[in-house]
Amino acid sequence: MIELSDNQVPVHPAATVVVLRDAEAGPEVLLLQRNKALKHMGGEWVFPGGRVDAGDYAEDGDDYTAACNAAIRETREEAGLALTPDQLSYLSHWTTPQGARRRYATWFFLAVLDDAQEVCVDGGEISAHRWLTPQQAFTEIRDTDNVFRLMPPTFVSLADLAPHECIASAQEVVRARQPLMFEPRMVQVEGGICFLYAGDAGYEVCCETVDGPRHRTYMIDYQLDYIRDPGL
Repeated sequence: MIELSDNQVPVHPAATVVVLRDAEAGPEVLLLQRNKALKHMGGEWVFPGGRVDAGDYAEDGDDYTAACNAAIRETREEAGLALTPDQLSYLSHWTTPQGARRRYATWFFLAVLDDAQEVCVDGGEISAHRWLTPQQAFTEIRDTDNVFRLMPPTFVSLADLAPHECIASAQEVVRARQPLMFEPRMVQVEGGICFLYAGDAGYEVCCETVDGPRHRTYMIDYQLDYIRDPGL
């Protein structure tokens, strides 16, 4: 669950990679499990990624290039996979909402694994990995007896990719569009949190009950529900 804070906290740049591969059941996504002993998001299933380090910046100080470098470095460190900048497609950008104890401005990239590389987790920060179709992930997260947990940005990214029947289709659509931008606003609801996104009728006033278009995620008792009206 999101750790909440009453104070303003700094926003750190970060990068993550949604790694795809083709499989008989359709495109599969690589998910890594964070070590359960970790204080921050211990046990959660995530995409490879982490904070942008000073060494990720080129001489020109470009933030996007640094994010690409961080995404490649973190994927190598956490999953043992070697990616190149040409494999990265800018999928989305997420800024952790105000009120969270840790805040990040995270570039999400899509990368297609088109060779025979094997995943090798580091055994420290990352304890396990799985390849899952988005639908398999959705089924498991709905199982209340299961400890399979995802955070909203991971869940929404899977929902974005779920309609594609092959990785070529997903890659083509992502490269042809503008990256999706998310700056969620949190509203406390019974049993959890509602994350409002731009386009939702309640986004500007930070109110979950306003009538109108819906673009939001509910996170209640670790169950997630992403709602996005057509045209948003």
